[in-house]
Amino acid sequence: MPSKFRTPGYHPLRKIKVAFAGLYVAVLTDFSVAYKVALSLPVLILAFFFRQWVDLSIILLATGLMLIAELFNSSIEVLCDFVEQREDEKIRIIKDIAAAAAGISIVVWATILVLESLHIWGIAKP
Repeated sequence: MPSKFRTPGYHPLRKIKVAFAGLYVAVLTDFSVAYKVALSLPVLILAFFFRQWVDLSIILLATGLMLIAELFNSSIEVLCDFVEQREDEKIRIIKDIAAAAAGISIVVWATILVLESLHIWGIAKP
């Protein structure tokens, strides 16, 4: 749907700007996103510093997938709260399913973060 305020066509820089704006808002307003980013960054920096490229890739992939799940969970919760402000059993089930998806991704992310951290520090061998 064209808008009189935007030029028509595909604008990749605008899309990237919008994506980063959404991530920025999520990190500032959602503690569950912020602390996971804060935990991942030092491990990613260590993997980069020690030139552990496979470890870096695995941690980056796990962190990205966890953030995707967490962002979808947050957006589903906000949308559900917008659509129905009162307690509703169907909305509760939708939120529980979204939270379960985020929870599974968090368990996988945390496991990978711990194992790869141990590997980077030389405590655990691959």
